[in-house]
Amino acid sequence: MEIRKNESQLVCIAKFIAVSGEVNDLIKNLHALIPVTLQEGGCIRYELNQCIDDENRITFIEKWFDQKTFNAHCATPYIAAFFNEGKPLHVKEFEVTLHKEILK
Repeated sequence: MEIRKNESQLVCIAKFIAVSGEVNDLIKNLHALIPVTLQEGGCIRYELNQCIDDENRITFIEKWFDQKTFNAHCATPYIAAFFNEGKPLHVKEFEVTLHKEILK
């Protein structure tokens, strides 16, 4: 997943909607990404959240040192495996958006 060049820190918001009845399996798969991602040099913050009003909605909020480290993360074998053929297991829908922090 190559993205546009940006010289500042990068915030990635990845939203997932689990297939009905499969949210626990999705959470398990997402939890497996956390320890290896936190070992990456460019990872500043990696949060996993579940919506209060709809337990099937899961969101990662990630903060990366820069564009280069985020792109390297997206190219890792475990991220490629998670997005196996474009759509992760147990996921009905997903959206990944990139942001720059404007309030510090």
